[in-house]
Amino acid sequence: MYVLSKKEKVVRIPPERLGDDLESVINQLSWESFEGMIEDNDSLTVLVSNVEPLGPGRIVHGDGAVYQNVRYDALAFRPQLQEVIEGVVVEVLKFGAFVRFGPLDGLLHISQIMDDRIDIDPENGRLLGKDTKRDLKVGDRVRARIVALSLNERSPRESKIGLTMRQHGLGKLEWIEEDQKKVSGDAA
Repeated sequence: MYVLSKKEKVVRIPPERLGDDLESVINQLSWESFEGMIEDNDSLTVLVSNVEPLGPGRIVHGDGAVYQNVRYDALAFRPQLQEVIEGVVVEVLKFGAFVRFGPLDGLLHISQIMDDRIDIDPENGRLLGKDTKRDLKVGDRVRARIVALSLNERSPRESKIGLTMRQHGLGKLEWIEEDQKKVSGDAA
Protein backbone atom coordinates (compact mmCIF):
# COMPACT_ATOMS: atom_id res chain seq x y z
CA MET A 1 0.00 0.00 0.00
CA TYR A 2 1.26 3.48 -0.84
CA VAL A 3 1.04 6.27 1.73
CA LEU A 4 1.69 9.99 1.24
CA SER A 5 2.83 11.88 4.34
CA LYS A 6 4.66 15.01 5.47
CA LYS A 7 7.98 14.45 7.22
CA GLU A 8 10.62 16.55 8.91
CA LYS A 9 14.26 15.50 9.07
CA VAL A 10 17.78 16.91 8.97
CA VAL A 11 19.99 17.07 5.89
CA ARG A 12 23.77 17.39 6.20
CA ILE A 13 25.19 19.85 3.65
CA PRO A 14 28.94 19.22 3.28
CA PRO A 15 31.22 22.30 3.28
CA GLU A 16 32.25 21.84 -0.36
CA ARG A 17 28.57 22.20 -1.46
CA LEU A 18 27.93 25.49 0.40
CA GLY A 19 28.89 27.66 -2.63
CA ASP A 20 26.30 25.98 -4.89
CA ASP A 21 22.64 26.95 -5.29
CA LEU A 22 21.33 26.08 -1.81
CA GLU A 23 17.81 25.08 -2.89
CA SER A 24 19.02 22.55 -5.48
CA VAL A 25 21.65 21.20 -3.05
CA ILE A 26 19.02 20.68 -0.34
CA ASN A 27 16.69 18.95 -2.85
CA GLN A 28 19.42 16.64 -4.15
CA LEU A 29 20.71 15.74 -0.69
CA SER A 30 17.16 15.07 0.53
CA TRP A 31 16.53 12.70 -2.37
CA GLU A 32 19.85 10.91 -1.82
CA SER A 33 19.36 10.70 1.96
CA PHE A 34 15.73 9.62 2.23
CA GLU A 35 14.63 7.87 -0.99
CA GLY A 36 15.06 4.10 -0.87
CA MET A 37 15.28 4.03 2.93
CA ILE A 38 13.14 1.87 5.21
CA GLU A 39 11.90 3.59 8.32
CA ASP A 40 10.86 2.27 11.72
CA ASN A 41 7.24 1.74 10.67
CA ASP A 42 8.37 -0.68 7.91
CA SER A 43 7.69 1.70 5.05
CA LEU A 44 10.05 2.18 2.12
CA THR A 45 10.33 5.81 1.00
CA VAL A 46 9.91 5.75 -2.77
CA LEU A 47 9.79 9.47 -3.59
CA VAL A 48 10.68 12.73 -1.84
CA SER A 49 9.14 15.95 -3.16
CA ASN A 50 8.31 19.53 -2.15
CA VAL A 51 11.41 19.86 0.02
CA GLU A 52 11.51 23.09 2.01
CA PRO A 53 14.15 24.24 4.50
CA LEU A 54 12.95 25.10 8.00
CA GLY A 55 14.76 28.03 9.59
CA PRO A 56 18.50 28.55 9.45
CA GLY A 57 20.86 25.59 9.42
CA ARG A 58 23.23 24.71 12.26
CA ILE A 59 26.99 24.42 11.94
CA VAL A 60 28.57 21.76 14.12
CA HIS A 61 31.98 22.63 15.53
CA GLY A 62 34.74 20.49 14.04
CA ASP A 63 32.57 19.29 11.14
CA GLY A 64 32.19 22.36 8.92
CA ALA A 65 28.93 21.05 7.45
CA VAL A 66 25.56 22.74 7.79
CA TYR A 67 22.77 20.66 9.32
CA GLN A 68 19.51 21.88 7.82
CA ASN A 69 16.03 20.93 9.06
CA VAL A 70 13.74 20.19 6.11
CA ARG A 71 10.06 19.39 5.62
CA TYR A 72 9.04 17.27 2.64
CA ASP A 73 6.31 15.10 1.16
CA ALA A 74 7.20 11.42 1.22
CA LEU A 75 5.55 8.77 -0.91
CA ALA A 76 6.12 5.50 0.95
CA PHE A 77 5.37 1.87 0.14
CA ARG A 78 4.22 -0.02 3.23
CA PRO A 79 3.47 -3.73 2.72
CA GLN A 80 1.20 -5.30 5.34
CA LEU A 81 0.91 -8.89 6.54
CA GLN A 82 -2.10 -10.61 4.92
CA GLU A 83 -2.33 -7.89 2.25
CA VAL A 84 -3.33 -9.14 -1.21
CA ILE A 85 -0.94 -7.85 -3.86
CA GLU A 86 -0.67 -8.07 -7.62
CA GLY A 87 2.74 -8.38 -9.19
CA VAL A 88 4.87 -9.81 -11.98
CA VAL A 89 7.05 -12.92 -11.83
CA VAL A 90 10.62 -11.67 -12.35
CA GLU A 91 12.61 -14.84 -11.68
CA VAL A 92 11.89 -18.58 -11.56
CA LEU A 93 14.20 -20.87 -9.58
CA LYS A 94 14.06 -24.51 -8.49
CA PHE A 95 12.61 -23.54 -5.09
CA GLY A 96 9.98 -21.06 -6.33
CA ALA A 97 9.51 -17.71 -8.00
CA PHE A 98 10.22 -14.09 -7.14
CA VAL A 99 7.33 -11.68 -7.65
CA ARG A 100 7.86 -7.92 -7.98
CA PHE A 101 5.11 -5.79 -6.50
CA GLY A 102 5.70 -2.09 -6.08
CA PRO A 103 9.41 -1.49 -5.41
CA LEU A 104 10.01 -4.84 -3.64
CA ASP A 105 10.24 -8.54 -4.51
CA GLY A 106 8.60 -11.37 -2.59
CA LEU A 107 9.32 -15.10 -2.66
CA LEU A 108 6.57 -17.43 -3.79
CA HIS A 109 7.90 -20.75 -2.49
CA ILE A 110 7.19 -23.77 -4.68
CA SER A 111 4.90 -25.19 -1.96
CA GLN A 112 2.78 -21.99 -2.01
CA ILE A 113 2.08 -21.78 -5.75
CA MET A 114 -0.83 -24.20 -6.22
CA ASP A 115 -2.57 -27.26 -4.81
CA ASP A 116 -0.74 -29.57 -7.20
CA ARG A 117 2.65 -31.26 -7.39
CA ILE A 118 5.02 -29.10 -9.40
CA ASP A 119 7.61 -30.03 -12.00
CA ILE A 120 10.52 -27.68 -12.55
CA ASP A 121 11.36 -26.89 -16.17
CA PRO A 122 14.74 -25.12 -15.85
CA GLU A 123 15.38 -24.94 -19.63
CA ASN A 124 12.26 -22.84 -20.17
CA GLY A 125 12.33 -21.16 -16.74
CA ARG A 126 8.89 -22.27 -15.66
CA LEU A 127 7.09 -24.25 -12.99
CA LEU A 128 4.44 -26.71 -14.21
CA GLY A 129 1.59 -28.35 -12.30
CA LYS A 130 1.66 -32.15 -12.88
CA ASP A 131 -2.12 -32.66 -12.89
CA THR A 132 -3.48 -29.23 -13.82
CA LYS A 133 -0.79 -28.51 -16.47
CA ARG A 134 -0.85 -24.88 -15.30
CA ASP A 135 2.50 -23.15 -15.66
CA LEU A 136 4.18 -20.15 -14.05
CA LYS A 137 6.98 -18.30 -15.84
CA VAL A 138 8.78 -14.95 -15.94
CA GLY A 139 6.44 -12.14 -17.00
CA ASP A 140 3.26 -13.75 -15.64
CA ARG A 141 0.98 -11.46 -13.64
CA VAL A 142 -0.13 -12.97 -10.33
CA ARG A 143 -2.26 -12.16 -7.30
CA ALA A 144 -0.81 -13.32 -3.98
CA ARG A 145 -1.09 -12.73 -0.23
CA ILE A 146 1.80 -11.58 1.98
CA VAL A 147 2.30 -14.24 4.68
CA ALA A 148 5.76 -13.32 6.02
CA LEU A 149 7.37 -9.91 6.25
CA SER A 150 10.86 -8.97 7.41
CA LEU A 151 12.16 -5.73 5.92
CA ASN A 152 15.91 -5.06 5.91
CA GLU A 153 16.52 -1.41 6.85
CA ARG A 154 20.13 -1.41 5.63
CA SER A 155 19.44 -3.04 2.27
CA PRO A 156 15.73 -2.97 1.30
CA ARG A 157 16.31 -5.19 -1.76
CA GLU A 158 17.41 -7.97 0.64
CA SER A 159 14.13 -7.90 2.58
CA LYS A 160 12.41 -11.24 3.17
CA ILE A 161 8.80 -11.25 2.02
CA GLY A 162 6.92 -14.55 1.80
CA LEU A 163 3.92 -14.94 -0.50
CA THR A 164 1.22 -17.55 -1.06
CA MET A 165 -1.21 -18.22 -3.91
CA ARG A 166 -2.84 -21.30 -2.33
CA GLN A 167 -6.12 -19.63 -1.44
CA HIS A 168 -9.31 -19.00 -3.37
CA GLY A 169 -9.08 -15.91 -5.58
CA LEU A 170 -5.29 -15.99 -5.72
CA GLY A 171 -2.92 -17.24 -8.42
CA LYS A 172 -1.86 -16.38 -11.93
CA LEU A 173 -4.46 -13.95 -13.29
CA GLU A 174 -5.37 -16.34 -16.15
CA TRP A 175 -6.01 -19.13 -13.61
CA ILE A 176 -8.34 -16.88 -11.65
CA GLU A 177 -10.29 -16.01 -14.83
CA GLU A 178 -10.54 -19.71 -15.78
CA ASP A 179 -11.83 -20.60 -12.30
CA GLN A 180 -14.43 -17.80 -12.42
CA LYS A 181 -15.67 -18.98 -15.83
CA LYS A 182 -16.01 -22.55 -14.47
CA VAL A 183 -18.03 -21.31 -11.48
CA SER A 184 -20.29 -19.06 -13.58
CA GLY A 185 -20.70 -21.87 -16.19
CA ASP A 186 -21.66 -24.35 -13.46
CA ALA A 187 -24.23 -21.92 -12.04
CA ALA A 188 -25.99 -21.47 -15.40
